[in-house]
Amino acid sequence: MIILKYLAAILIFVGFNLESATISSGAMQPAAAATAKAKEDKPIEISFAGDILLDGKVAANIEKYGVNYPFEKVRPILSNSDISFANLETPISTRGQKANKTYTFRSAPKTLQTILNAGIDGVSVANNHTLDYGVDALKDTISNLDEYKIGHTGAGNNIDEAFTAYSKTVNGKRVAIVGISRVLSGPSWYAGDNKAGIASGYNFETMMRYVNNAVKYSDITVIYIHWNNEYQDYPEDYARTYAKAFIDAGVDAVIGSHSHCLQGIETYKGKPIFYSLGNFVFTPTQRSNKATDSMIATLTFKGDQVSSRITPVKLDNTRPILRDQAYNETTYSKLNKISFNVKISKDGTVSAK
Repeated sequence: MIILKYLAAILIFVGFNLESATISSGAMQPAAAATAKAKEDKPIEISFAGDILLDGKVAANIEKYGVNYPFEKVRPILSNSDISFANLETPISTRGQKANKTYTFRSAPKTLQTILNAGIDGVSVANNHTLDYGVDALKDTISNLDEYKIGHTGAGNNIDEAFTAYSKTVNGKRVAIVGISRVLSGPSWYAGDNKAGIASGYNFETMMRYVNNAVKYSDITVIYIHWNNEYQDYPEDYARTYAKAFIDAGVDAVIGSHSHCLQGIETYKGKPIFYSLGNFVFTPTQRSNKATDSMIATLTFKGDQVSSRITPVKLDNTRPILRDQAYNETTYSKLNKISFNVKISKDGTVSAK
């Protein structure tokens, strides 16, 4: 009897501790889930800038003033965002044959250090200059970006690679940015099944297949697209059609480049469309006095909502500079005139009318 009572006592003790362990384990799970939920609910901030050129006068300024010169005045904005992203308007290579076109660019690999130091996480290489020096220079561009650990999208050894999104997980959510160009020198520049090139926006059905795929596998999807006409205030009709088709497919924001000037802003189904952010780091041009006006668009994603604000900058000696409130208000005023269904307040906040 004494032995039986002793065994019973042991069983009761073990049972109690097993139950306690179960309760303890159960208490940790909600806490871990709450932490994960809080992380997922934390806002995600992405800053977008326009066209970056590292050739010509920009390269000369880097040599003269140092590697940090181009982005020195805007680095705090770029480096403080969860992701900063722009358009790289040049191949990065020392090889290749110059294309037969009016403007051709090629930048030295070492110039990528200025992008890295600026806090820019990724770039689109889907534009009308990435193949200025041919396929070898295109492949070098991708390799050099990888070497400097700068993310990229918009070109590759084949069409699947070209449309592969820049991707980063932030606060438990997968962000995808897809680079596309609707301004290319011809079909020879389009990436194909077994052909290196650019992610082309000329074939709508093909383009949308890749856009849908990016949306399917991401929590936040942004399209960064090279399009529209240079130095024009308003987008082409096709651009407005494309932008809305992207958003209908589940895209959360559309960012445009190529026009070398600011274009208007639109909202559709609560999602922002920036038709052009203008130049960002660029060699001066005499073609238009609009070419030095630019802005950074900062988008904040929280849950299913996205808000946006702009920071005006003006290019001075190839680089973006923050200006005074008078310049900012002039920029806001222009954007309020050329935008579609949004208003920009005096602090740069963009909201629907």
